[in-house]
Amino acid sequence: MAEQKQITVIDVGTSKVVTLVGEMAESGSDIVVSGVGIVPARGIKRGQIVDVKEAAECIRESLDGAEHTSATKITHVFANFSGSHVQSQTGTGTVAIGRGDQGVSQDDVNRALEQASSVNLPSNRDILHVIPQKFKVDEQDGIRSPQGMLGFRLEVSAEIITGAVSPMQNLSKCLRNAGVELQDVVLSSLASAEASLTPTEREMGCMVLDVGAGTSDLAIFVDGAVWHASVIDVGGWNFTNDLAYVLHLPLDISEKLKLQHGTCSLESPTLEHPVTVEGFGDDTQVTVIKRDVAEILHARAEELFDMIGQEIKRTGYDGLLPAGVILTGGAAQMPGIREVARNKLHLPVRIAMPAQLVGLVDAIQGPAFATSTGMLRSTMQEENARPARRRRGNSNLKGLGGWLKNLLPG
Repeated sequence: MAEQKQITVIDVGTSKVVTLVGEMAESGSDIVVSGVGIVPARGIKRGQIVDVKEAAECIRESLDGAEHTSATKITHVFANFSGSHVQSQTGTGTVAIGRGDQGVSQDDVNRALEQASSVNLPSNRDILHVIPQKFKVDEQDGIRSPQGMLGFRLEVSAEIITGAVSPMQNLSKCLRNAGVELQDVVLSSLASAEASLTPTEREMGCMVLDVGAGTSDLAIFVDGAVWHASVIDVGGWNFTNDLAYVLHLPLDISEKLKLQHGTCSLESPTLEHPVTVEGFGDDTQVTVIKRDVAEILHARAEELFDMIGQEIKRTGYDGLLPAGVILTGGAAQMPGIREVARNKLHLPVRIAMPAQLVGLVDAIQGPAFATSTGMLRSTMQEENARPARRRRGNSNLKGLGGWLKNLLPG
């Protein structure tokens, strides 16, 4: 068996920075996690760098932890990206199929995707991913993989995901300041999908929703392919901030209150119980009724899923998601949030847990680590399948033959 390549991924989030080092197990299905570094995030707000020095320092701390546990020196990493600047749109491309009796070649596919990605963008935006949705050869539509098919004309429909240039530059700078180079980037929601979705859910039509600390990242899958991706500027931090504002509590105390006693359910039998927490000022104790906490969190959850519902309707996919919503992210662990999502969206809802991980996995269990584990799985599969990965920046077609192939129809 060929030697497996070791991969390092880093999830630069609003609440935490997670670095994972891993390699594919001999079975070819499990991922062996050999290095883990988890530190509280600093200098990062709502998925974007706001303080380069502080962000670089906590990234370095996370890298140090992963290097220590894996006994390896990390030089290159795959990183996630998120933020309200992320947008997606559909592009189409049509090319003549090359001469010969071999049919559609990879070069034909690349040329069609290159044309599909020829969209007008302002100078402050860049194409981050070009994801094929479906192909058409002459009059035959709905083709998943056109290679080898005979015909004269190849058409492709693709999802073009773009982002602002400056957040990506700031992320790359922080990584360099921390002593590593950015090898490639992965949209957070697509990484979460890799860790969370089943083939049946992708095929039937579903949405993965990663409710993180700073943002909620969503990706819609129809007929096995990505058809829409966007970021909602609401996350777990908003739940904490609501508690702090309404109950007049410090933010750190509000976060502890949310984690220890918070629920979005208004039906819990313990809601009338009081909880004593620290308030502002010296020796100040504040008594809070659990029902008040639940009502605040429930209201924020309803607002979040109202926004998600509006986004689904805006894109026109509200009747195409029979497999429902797959929740990931740290805030997905909040009691009662699944019921609010189901009632507001009128769709099946489940909470996803990363699977098929072995090794140092005790600290990375649960939906809060869907992005980092999804990045590790997707990049691992692609790196071990290709002897020399095309580095980011060599083409506008980022991700075409790379980690995104596991998200494509085929």
